[in-house]
Amino acid sequence: MLNIFKSKFRIAILLVICVLLIGVFGYRYIANYSWVDALYMTTITITTVGFGEVGPLDDVAKLFTVGLILASVVTLANAVAVITEYFMNKNSFEQFKNRKMKKKIDKLSNHIIICGYGRNGKQAAQKLSSYNRPFVVIEKDKELIEKHNDEVLFVHGNANEDEILLESGIEKAHSIIVALPNDADNLFVVLSARQINNEIGIISRASQESSYKKLKLAGANNVIMPDKIGGDHMASLVVMPDLVEFLDNLSIIDENKVNVEEVAIEAITSTGGMQTIKDLDFRNKTGCSIIGYKTPEREYIINPEADTILRANSKLIVLGRPEQILALNKMFDL
Repeated sequence: MLNIFKSKFRIAILLVICVLLIGVFGYRYIANYSWVDALYMTTITITTVGFGEVGPLDDVAKLFTVGLILASVVTLANAVAVITEYFMNKNSFEQFKNRKMKKKIDKLSNHIIICGYGRNGKQAAQKLSSYNRPFVVIEKDKELIEKHNDEVLFVHGNANEDEILLESGIEKAHSIIVALPNDADNLFVVLSARQINNEIGIISRASQESSYKKLKLAGANNVIMPDKIGGDHMASLVVMPDLVEFLDNLSIIDENKVNVEEVAIEAITSTGGMQTIKDLDFRNKTGCSIIGYKTPEREYIINPEADTILRANSKLIVLGRPEQILALNKMFDL
């Protein structure tokens, strides 16, 4: 709809320019005015300001002036109408889209908030989209929002402001990813987010090593330094390329190519009696292997023993080919 109004807007402006050019060339060659006088005469004629003629006009020039006045009245009236309609509908269309987006955000629960839609924010959004996880992006660059607002739910504003965080549904959110380019801004957002929702998971980006501890103290559960990770990864490709490439192949690409999965104990065990990893028999039932165990105290055990007792509020890290992971998910309806 808005594109139709844009097209009409361009046509109206083009017609006004055409009338102006016809008037200038007409007075230049019909009335033998100079270029400046021709422009002046055309301007006062199409705007109907009522000033006198620059010089005497013969009958042909007078008829030309009559035609120019009639054409300009119609053209300018149409241009004013189209321009007014364009801006009115543009504002109405934007208000409609904002209301629609706000309703969608208000309905969200247990979603993820991404602060900043730069390089890291976009990567996080793509990953969440591949897993069909609902998320909202807070971004202050309106032009950036307009480019992507058909694909992503946006809140326009500064993530440093509590009102914007509340508008993004932080009180009902599961996690917040703070990916602003400035560490000071990230620190402020982490403090605000933790104050508003004490249970929310906070993952923050950091550029400087000195910001790492500050962000953790402010309430961030995890602090990621993209530059450091990238440098370590490139160096590892030199030192042990085959191992790194193998580990890269374990990366979670999308839900159809998952080969590493985390599983909550409560989702796969019965409530009665103690169970061990051996009791689950994942290998025979699904082909998956258990490569890690996260205790309720958030400690990680690599390659746990078969007699490891599965306790409440713990998780298993499972490795398998995509079809094996799919079989595991179907077995336990994950």
